Amino acid sequence: MSKTTPRLERVLKLPHLVLFGLAYLVPTTILTVYGVATALSGGRLPSAVLVALVAMLFTAYSYGRMSRVYTSTGSAYVYAQKSLGPRTGFMVGWTMMLDYLFLPLINYITIGLYLNAQFPSVPDWVWIIAFLVVITTLNVRGIQIVARANTFIVGAQVAFLLLFFALSARHLFGQADIHPLAPFVGTGLEILPVIAAAAILTESFLGFDAVTTLSEEAENPSRDVPRAIMLVTLLGGLIFLAASWFGHMVFPDHGRFTDVDAAALDIMRALGGDLLAALLTTALIIGSFGSALSSQASVSRVLYAMGRDGTLPQRLFGRLSPRFSTPAANIVLVGAVSVGAVFLDIETVASFISFGALVAFSAVNLSVICHFVVRERMRTRADLVRYGLVPGVGLALTVYLWTNLSGLAFAIGGVWALVGLVQLAYVTQGFRRPPPEMDFDERTLAERVEA
Repeated sequence: MSKTTPRLERVLKLPHLVLFGLAYLVPTTILTVYGVATALSGGRLPSAVLVALVAMLFTAYSYGRMSRVYTSTGSAYVYAQKSLGPRTGFMVGWTMMLDYLFLPLINYITIGLYLNAQFPSVPDWVWIIAFLVVITTLNVRGIQIVARANTFIVGAQVAFLLLFFALSARHLFGQADIHPLAPFVGTGLEILPVIAAAAILTESFLGFDAVTTLSEEAENPSRDVPRAIMLVTLLGGLIFLAASWFGHMVFPDHGRFTDVDAAALDIMRALGGDLLAALLTTALIIGSFGSALSSQASVSRVLYAMGRDGTLPQRLFGRLSPRFSTPAANIVLVGAVSVGAVFLDIETVASFISFGALVAFSAVNLSVICHFVVRERMRTRADLVRYGLVPGVGLALTVYLWTNLSGLAFAIGGVWALVGLVQLAYVTQGFRRPPPEMDFDERTLAERVEA
C-alpha cells in the first residue's frame, strides 16, 4: 500500500464529537420553530419537547449500540446494510439522504432571510451564495477546521442562551403568580397536538445521528462515539426544554404572537427590547452557519461511504482529495445542491428532512434487534431488555411519529424512494445480484480508494 494513499484521519476526541453534534443540532434551533411548534401543541411546547426527547433517547441508545459494532462511517446506512441486508441498507441510506442532503438548505435559507431583514438592500440570494462558498471551502480544507469552528459556534450559541435564561429568571423573580407546570399543560390535555409538534421537533435532534458519520475520524470510535451520541441527545433535549419553558413563562399567550414564524422575537423584545432581538438574529445566523458547516461535512462522508463500496459511482463519490484527505468532490456536489436554497422554501425542504430522518431512526432501532437478538442469538433476560425491549420501544415511537407527518412529506419521500429503487435496480442488474457491501477493514478500503 502506498504511503501517499489518502485516507480519513483519526484526529477527533470526545469533546470534538460532542461539539460537532451540538453544532449540527444547533442549540438555538428551538427558537426558530418556537411559534409554529407552540401553536401546534396548544401552548404545550415543553411537553412536545419531552415526548421528542424520550423517543430520541431510545433511538440514540440504538445508535450507540450499533456504533460499537460497526466503527466505519455511513451511519444508519451501514447499520441497516449489515443487519437488515444490503438491499434494505441501500434504501435506508438513500432515504437518509433526504435529511442529510437537504438540511444545509434550511440553514442557508435561514441565513438569507434574517440577513435580508437586517440589510434589505442586499437580496437574500447574495447572502446564501456567499455563505455557501465559505462553508464549502472550509469543509474541503479538512475536518479539523470544522471542529475548531464548531467550538466557537457552539460557544456563541450557549452564551446567548445563558443570557436568555438569566434575563428570563430575572423577569420571573418575585412574581407571585408563577405556575411552573403551566408550560406543560397549556390550554388543555389533548395528546394529539403534542404528538404532532413532537414529530416536527425530531428533526431538531439530528446532531446525534450526524456524530456516527465521523466514526472513521474518531481516535477511539467504539468508546467515544456512543458516549457522544447520548451526550448530544441529552444536552440538546435539556437545552430545548429549558428554552421552551422560559419562553412560555415570559410570554404565555401564544395567541398574541406578532408573527408565528418569528415568535421568538416577541419573547426577546419582552425581555430586552430590540437589542436582545438583534442578538437573537445574530445567534440564529451563527447557529445556521454551524449547522450548515457540520451537515455538509456529514453528508459528504455518507456519499463517500456509499461510493467507495460501489453503491454509487466510485470514481466520483468514493475518492478522497490527495491534498486535504477529505471527500472534496462530494463536498462540492453538496454545495451545488444547496444552491437550491435560493429557489425553495423552508416548508418544502422540511418535508424532505422529516421523512428521511424518521425512516433512518426506525431502521437503526430495528437493526439492533436483528443484529443482537436474531443474528447473534443474545437472548438472556438482560439481553432481551437491552437489545429487544429498549430498541423496540424506540422503533414504536419513531414509527408513530413518522405516521404523524404531513401528506406532502409522504409524497416527496415516496418519489425519492422510487428514484432510489431505480438506482438499486441498476447497480444490481435488475435485482439479480446483491448490491456491493462495505468492507470495514481500513487497509482494504485505502487500497480500494487508491485503485
